[in-house]
Amino acid sequence: GQTLLSLINDILDFSKIESGKMEIVPVEYDFSSMIHDVVNMIMMRAEDKGLKMNLSVDSTLPYKVYGDEVRIRQVLTNLLTNAVKYTKEGSVAFILKWEQKGNMAILKGEVRDTGVGIRESEFGNLFQSFQRIDSRKNRSIEGAGLGLTITKKYLELMSGTIEVESVYGK
Repeated sequence: GQTLLSLINDILDFSKIESGKMEIVPVEYDFSSMIHDVVNMIMMRAEDKGLKMNLSVDSTLPYKVYGDEVRIRQVLTNLLTNAVKYTKEGSVAFILKWEQKGNMAILKGEVRDTGVGIRESEFGNLFQSFQRIDSRKNRSIEGAGLGLTITKKYLELMSGTIEVESVYGK
């Protein structure tokens, strides 16, 4: 039921984004509380798989921030969930930093894992809708291939970017 609900929500979000009707709604919110919630949820999934979860959050990060809490939460959840889903053993690390630009706090997140990596030739497909990387090898992993597409679109709507670095087999 949860998997189906998640899939339906992803398709609805994707449809809104594609139709240009997705709105970014910035509000002031407690950033540390949101990070705590996301990390705790992901940590439970990681522990269920026997993975170690490493967290590094810049201690000078502002307590209150202004942005679309719902979309930022979804971006972080998508990235960390993927790291846990595609890592069979070892660890997942989440590193969060920030830099001040005028009156703005620019968030910089990094997710590292000990999964098997992605072929460089597949980088172009990584953010394409309904595309799954190495689908034969990953056929038992749930997902429709929308999470990273939605993540990238949300980041673009918030003037952000996403990059990938990976070495296949590592």
